[in-house]
Amino acid sequence: MSRLSGKAAVVTGASKGIGAGIAKALAAEGAAVVVNYASSKEGAEKVVAEIRAKGGKAVAVQGDVAKAADVKRVFAEAKHAFGRLDILVNNAGVYNFSPIEALSEEEFHRHFNTNVLGLLLATQEAVKHFSEGGSVINIGSAVTELNPPNSVVYTATKGAVDAVTRVLAKELGPRKIRVNSINPGVVETEGTNAAGFVGGEFEQQIIAQTPLGRTGQPDDIAPVAVFLASDESRWVTGDLLVVSGGLR
Repeated sequence: MSRLSGKAAVVTGASKGIGAGIAKALAAEGAAVVVNYASSKEGAEKVVAEIRAKGGKAVAVQGDVAKAADVKRVFAEAKHAFGRLDILVNNAGVYNFSPIEALSEEEFHRHFNTNVLGLLLATQEAVKHFSEGGSVINIGSAVTELNPPNSVVYTATKGAVDAVTRVLAKELGPRKIRVNSINPGVVETEGTNAAGFVGGEFEQQIIAQTPLGRTGQPDDIAPVAVFLASDESRWVTGDLLVVSGGLR
């Protein structure tokens, strides 16, 4: 029997990149998956089509995690589609690296509204719908260990994710809800390619500092999410799993 057979999951920001990889991996292990997206309907529907082509269950649901009304609708549709909820993957996020001189109120709030408030709103709604306990998997970042220049706002949001993970693990543990974070290093996605993090000098600098000698792929992250979603990690909560090829 598949490890997640009979379970249902919501993966936020799952139309591409790490989120898409996790959604497909959860479905491959038997979970019914809500593929959430904010703007890329085409990308989300492609992920759903790939899952269904392999015999899995999935639906695409639009919603901006930074908006409480959208979040409520996403989880209502998840419950309507699959009748239960067991897993939440808080993957939706934004990032932009720039010097402190370029800081603006708009950029600050854009980051925190999605990366922190969105994660909190989604978790708040998920705990109302979990059937018998549950697993919350946050996607943090290894930037909280690396602290690279020009990343002050983004790194601050991921530092908040680390703190939220530890607090909610204690708060929700008595309800049999586990909360953990996967903190990836540089992973090759549509976003990191567009931002110039992959394919140039920055990537070569990162690879030089990475013991396993390469940047990551979504398929390097997805199996860790499957582990945290499954009963194999039933004694794991409040942990930050740095998945970075050894980059520190």
